[in-house]
Amino acid sequence: MKVRSIALGMAAAGLIPVAAHAQEVVLKVAHFLPPVSPAHTKFITPWCDKIAAESQGRMKCQIYPAMQLGGTPPQLLNQARDGVADIVWTLPGYTPGRFPFSEVFELPFFTTTHEASSRAMWDFVQMHATKEFAGLKPIATWVNGPNQLHFRDKQVKTLADLEGMKVRAPSRLGNKLLAALGATPVGMPVPQMAESLSKGVIEGALIPWEVVPATKTHELTRFHAEAGGEHAMTTATMVFVMNRKKYDSLPPELKKVIDDNSGREVSAWVSARFKGADSAGREAAVSHGNTVYQIPADEMAKWKAATQPVAEEWIREVSAKGVDGRKLHDDAAALVKKYSAH
Repeated sequence: MKVRSIALGMAAAGLIPVAAHAQEVVLKVAHFLPPVSPAHTKFITPWCDKIAAESQGRMKCQIYPAMQLGGTPPQLLNQARDGVADIVWTLPGYTPGRFPFSEVFELPFFTTTHEASSRAMWDFVQMHATKEFAGLKPIATWVNGPNQLHFRDKQVKTLADLEGMKVRAPSRLGNKLLAALGATPVGMPVPQMAESLSKGVIEGALIPWEVVPATKTHELTRFHAEAGGEHAMTTATMVFVMNRKKYDSLPPELKKVIDDNSGREVSAWVSARFKGADSAGREAAVSHGNTVYQIPADEMAKWKAATQPVAEEWIREVSAKGVDGRKLHDDAAALVKKYSAH
């Protein structure tokens, strides 16, 4: 009895943890952009606040922006798989070949609005691409806004204007898109882009509006060409994923909190945060006095025709892996159409 009373006294004094504290979970959440970026402020922080509230403080995030856990953006997926981080936000396009099926959403002129295309991507992953997430639990999968072309010194209006220009690409299919349009693609993660623009290593960049302020692209470029139309010229797929072992280690009630904040509608919610940031990014360019313009529809029809072979090549590449590439393409397109109709 005496030993028990001493233990109780120590617990009351905070010298040994009580049961409730033993179950507190701190999740290491890593990403590659600065803490001022829309992804950090409008999506990751609110998501973390929500799981903290719904778990009544038993589960919290420690966020590590700007690669503070070390490494480079292409290593984020391995950091999540290996447990260096518990959750990461990253772009599959930074690791070409690891997401061969869900890459379909990066094809030229394939996706529509943020939310519709992101709902479609979540369903497609569940149907056809769960193996791409081995060792990981997908929390959300989505596409960012339409990638536009941003140029340092030259206003590009036609395919002839674009010929031979060195332009930053976001992904493998972004490379193929730019090559099909006659440009010289230069693949690199967003954090490298600003320096390359400022030094003239690249003459332009293919990025969505939302990353413009955080990367100061509006200060490094003068001309911004928008594709217009119902379909985006291209987008980048994005994933918010959790280390599977970490998720499996959680008690049922904390797993439920994660599950309640994962899925199709969470993917759409995340993508909507990026949509708001797109408007702010466009406004930053306009306010800076830059020229923002749309490629005319008749010219854009030529761009679409020039990039059509990229989709056919993707279908052949995926079919070579022993699956029906055209079915995957058509299933993804049907899902985009389904959710775009709402």
